[in-house]
Amino acid sequence: MKAIANEIETRLKEDHGRRAAAVDGFPASQWIVLDYLEVVIHIFHREKRAFYSLEDLWGDAPRVAWEITATAR
Repeated sequence: MKAIANEIETRLKEDHGRRAAAVDGFPASQWIVLDYLEVVIHIFHREKRAFYSLEDLWGDAPRVAWEITATAR
C-alpha cells in the first residue's frame, strides 16, 4: 500500500506539480488516504475496502460531470 501511495504522490508531483494537502493512514491501518482537495484517493486492503464499501455509502450522491482542460494537463 505504501508503494502505491508513494507512486501516486511521485507521479502527481513530477507530472503535474501537485502535492497532497494531507496524507493519513498507514499500511498497518489497511487504509491510506491522499487528499488533493479536488480529488481524494483511498488506498485499501481488499478486506477493508469490502468492509467500508464506499461505493454503497456514496452511491446515491449526485454525480458531477467534469473534463480535463488544456491547462490542467
